[in-house]
Amino acid sequence: MKINIFFTLTALLLLTFLYPVAGQQAGSDWKAGVAKVKITPHQDMWMAGYASRTSPSEGTLHELWAKALFLEDAAGQQVLLVTADLLGFPKTLSDQIRDRLEEQWGLSRSQIILNSSHTHSGPVLANSLSGIYPLNQVQQEKIDQYTHWLEQQIYSLCEKAARSVKPARVYASNGVVRFQVNRRNNDESQIAQLSDLQGPNDYTVPVLKVENMKGRIQAVAFGYACHPTVLNGQQWSGDYPGFAQIEIENKYKGATALFFQGAGADHNPMPRRTVPLAKQYGQELAAAVERVLHEDMYLLRPGIQTAYSEIELEFDTPPTKEYLLAFRDKNEGFMKAWAEDMLGLINSGTPFPTSYPYPVQVWKLGEQTIVALGGELLINYSVGLKKALGNELFVMGYSNDVMAYIPDEKVLKEGRYEGEVSQMVYGLPARWKTGIEQQITDEVIRLAKQLK
Repeated sequence: MKINIFFTLTALLLLTFLYPVAGQQAGSDWKAGVAKVKITPHQDMWMAGYASRTSPSEGTLHELWAKALFLEDAAGQQVLLVTADLLGFPKTLSDQIRDRLEEQWGLSRSQIILNSSHTHSGPVLANSLSGIYPLNQVQQEKIDQYTHWLEQQIYSLCEKAARSVKPARVYASNGVVRFQVNRRNNDESQIAQLSDLQGPNDYTVPVLKVENMKGRIQAVAFGYACHPTVLNGQQWSGDYPGFAQIEIENKYKGATALFFQGAGADHNPMPRRTVPLAKQYGQELAAAVERVLHEDMYLLRPGIQTAYSEIELEFDTPPTKEYLLAFRDKNEGFMKAWAEDMLGLINSGTPFPTSYPYPVQVWKLGEQTIVALGGELLINYSVGLKKALGNELFVMGYSNDVMAYIPDEKVLKEGRYEGEVSQMVYGLPARWKTGIEQQITDEVIRLAKQLK
């Protein structure tokens, strides 16, 4: 009997040595590199996000950052996630960064995600909503110079992250926090009296943890679907995502915290408008992340698959000259400016664009699927895609190109700001054509099926 036990134990030990547990083997074959760079403007500049501002920035509440996480799997496949305290990456800037990364590093568009937090306390960028701000020539030159400088900073950041790769383990899981409020379905002025919030929501906090082979956390990438619009003052800040990142980095010394924005285009933090509230929401989000970090997270197998496409989203019927003249004469601000811009196109003989190339992207990091979509993505995209691809799905909006709001079909029919007026803010000729929700969803599912 003793001999049998001896041989049984010996056999089990040999099997363990020859065939390690899949998760343990997976963890040892990742490589990861992380880097960060301060992108706070060195001078006063116009701030992005609110057309109501009447003057440039005045100081800094906390620094703005761009951060990069570079991952490589056991087969040498690579991906790069860049997050930034910006309103959004406009197409021109995004294309320049991604083209250069492909030329220098061989990374295709499918391997790169550029995600912005959408803070409304960051700088205006060139070719991004500049028509809604009362800019003079001096301010426009500052914007152009900063945008060029930012491009160089982000490229250097990516290079630093790629050159710092070391063996790592990568984990994924989801947490929850509940300060987002659907702004289309709940009156902000009555928020203190509301006992039953209306409208679709997604309170999920997706979290990726990267630790070295000694178990020390190197990077935490986390997200939430909610506008960073607690603050509307004149100081630079990352709003609540900025405070959340500060909180996590203070808690885990030496780690880099990267925030990515989800499908939060129709959600605001409520109540809002004070610095203490921005800090509170940042602390709540950081606490949700910390809880996930201390629980059992899923150790990802070291495999990377990526897919990317750009689909043509069509615009609805463009406005006529007669409509634009009447609209211009009865409106002010950005609406008047939009009408004048559209009239300028008509008068110059320039045809209105009929569609826009919309970026759709899917990653699989081991067992974790990540969807990254462009524009100001509404929450129903997250809700719908999770029904189709599973509740553990990570959904990012504001990725690679922020060109407009991306409403679901219901909101598109209802109109209002997210469904119609916001197109004017972004300088587009008309609202989206009916059917974009199904078109985008179908393309995500098509790409996801390519990744097994």
